[in-house]
Amino acid sequence: MSKQDSNSFHTDDIMNQGNIDRIKEILCIWNPLGKRSMQIHDLDNYNAEAIDIISNIEMDLEFKRLRYSKGLVKKVTKQVINEAFNMWLTDEDCEKPSELIYNILLEK
Repeated sequence: MSKQDSNSFHTDDIMNQGNIDRIKEILCIWNPLGKRSMQIHDLDNYNAEAIDIISNIEMDLEFKRLRYSKGLVKKVTKQVINEAFNMWLTDEDCEKPSELIYNILLEK
């Protein structure tokens, strides 16, 4: 998938191990949990959260017929992390990592 207009974005290939690994890396570098991440034994480098972010984006695009956008990725990233860890991240907190995730999912 090359860079595409948001109107032509397809979810066919975004759930793959390469994207999961790259999103995990972004989440690990960002580390929204901070020192708390050391206390979570099954964190697995944010593996479940990376999968949840991709899954939620796919569902929003397919079932809610939303357009692929930076705003959608930011909303989903914030929602997944906040729900997973009982946090209260803001849009601003999620701006940089969600932009990186957005760009990864545009690539093939």
